[in-house]
Amino acid sequence: MARIAGVDLPREKRVDIGLTYVFGIGRTTAALIVKKAGVEGATRVKDLSEDEIVKLREIIERDHKVEGDLRKEVSMNIKRLVDTGTYRGLRHRKSLPVRGQRTKTNARTRKGRRASMGKARKPSGASSGA
Repeated sequence: MARIAGVDLPREKRVDIGLTYVFGIGRTTAALIVKKAGVEGATRVKDLSEDEIVKLREIIERDHKVEGDLRKEVSMNIKRLVDTGTYRGLRHRKSLPVRGQRTKTNARTRKGRRASMGKARKPSGASSGA
């Protein structure tokens, strides 16, 4: 089992796809890493030799910020925006979309379930017409 940056890569996947299981590595970055390491991208993770795994691990540690460090940096950036009171920070604080999306109809993922307004009740003394 190949373990890179604290993540167990799935054994049956191709190396270039398996690397995307690491937070901070997408398809393009994975392809670059595989090319730098001199590993064939179509190779399955289970077929990697120990020195190929070491090469991949070294390249990722040296050139890329992944997993814990990246998560920490992202959360610190958001915290900085919230603390300075920028518009984006206020949107983060209120759990609303940050990048200019409409919120009148969409944004349910960010806002959560709709709060039902319910049925309005009339005051008890207003029902008589005389």
